[in-house]
Formats: sequence, structure tokens, C-alpha cells
Amino acid sequence: MSQMDISMRTEEGGWRSKPSFMTWRARDVVYVLRHHWIPCLFAAGFLFVVSVESSIKMVSESSPPLDIGFVATRSLHHLLASSPDLNTGLAALNSVLGVMQVSYIAWTWLIEGRPRATITALFLFTCRGVLGYCTQLPLSKEYLGSAIDFPLGNLSFFYFFSGHVAGTTIASLDMRRMQRLRLAMVFDILNVLQSIRLLATRGHYTIDLAGGVAAAILFDSLAGKYEASTRKRQL
Repeated sequence: MSQMDISMRTEEGGWRSKPSFMTWRARDVVYVLRHHWIPCLFAAGFLFVVSVESSIKMVSESSPPLDIGFVATRSLHHLLASSPDLNTGLAALNSVLGVMQVSYIAWTWLIEGRPRATITALFLFTCRGVLGYCTQLPLSKEYLGSAIDFPLGNLSFFYFFSGHVAGTTIASLDMRRMQRLRLAMVFDILNVLQSIRLLATRGHYTIDLAGGVAAAILFDSLAGKYEASTRKRQL
């Protein structure tokens, strides 16, 4: 057993007489690298991020925001800009996915009697509205809107975080919980495709998409805890 395992077990035991790092040995380092490689990977990532933060030059205030997702989808953006019908067609398909996610979330509550996904959506979209109002990001000058975009039509949907991605993730999480794995995989693939489209149309920044996934996971967990606490009160 390594010193990391011992530290994990004694974390709540209060202050020890000897500092932990003074007990580390070479074999402990090897053990940690073998059996705790995920924290080690994040530690390497942390060091890399620190080095980047201290050396990278910030974007000039006179320049548009730098978004790696925008750069990666530049060719697709030019294609959609030159093909309005294609842009409209993809918007229609994305709207179908929007209706699908809303329908599934409503189905789980109204038909199956499982409110967790609905509670998650209520928590999430309320938070999204507050954050979107508190920090309003500028609309990209390259934004390609569509009158049939779900659910707002040809309007800006620059809110942190992406409701499109978050709603699809909520549905996927519930499908996995119910062992509907193939359907969940379909939703995950569609979520990736809609993320690419949102970047190509400049409808969301990359951080909006990542935030949508993270928020869905967070609020799904909170909804689960809310359900558990409600059941305890009813006992």
C-alpha cells in the first residue's frame, strides 16, 4: 500500500505527528505512477497549463475572441456561408434533435413517472439563464443564423452554457441510467455533430459546449441528491 493510499485513509483523522512528504520513498512514487495514473495525468496537465498561462500573450482588446473551435471549423463555416440552403437544412436537423431531447425528458416524467431528468433540466436552464444574463458574451460577426433554429428562430443563442448540448446530455445520462445504451450512443453522436455545427455557424463558443456537458452532469447529480433527500423525508 502506498503513502497516497494511507493519506487517503487518514485524511479525516486530523494532523499527524510527521509531515506526509517526509515518509515518501521511491517505491511509493512507482506505486503511485502505476496505480494512480489518472491524478498523475492531471498533475502533468496542471503543470502544462501553468506554463502556458505564464507565457501566452493575451488577445488584443481590438481583436475578436480567439476560439480554437472556430479555427477548427473554419472551412465548414465558409461552406455554410456560401450555401444558405445547406445551413437551413442542418438547422432543421438540429431542431429535430432539440424536439427529441425535450420530448424524451418530458416522457420520462409524464409517462414513466421518473422526474429526475425534468428536475435536472429545470435546475440547469434556470442557472443558464442567470449566468447568460450576468455575463453576456458578444455575438460573433460571422454568426450564421436560421429562421428554423430551435427554439428561438433567427436570434442569437449566445448564452453560457449551451442549452442544445446540455439538454442532449441530460437525455443521454438518463438513457444510460436506464440501460438504454444504444439510444444513448445515438444521442451522444448527434450531440457531437450538433456541437460541430454550432461552432461552424458561430452559434456558441467552445467553452459554451464544454460548459453544457459539465453543467448537465452536475445538475443531474444534484437532481439525484434531491430525489434521495425527498425519499428520506417521506420515510
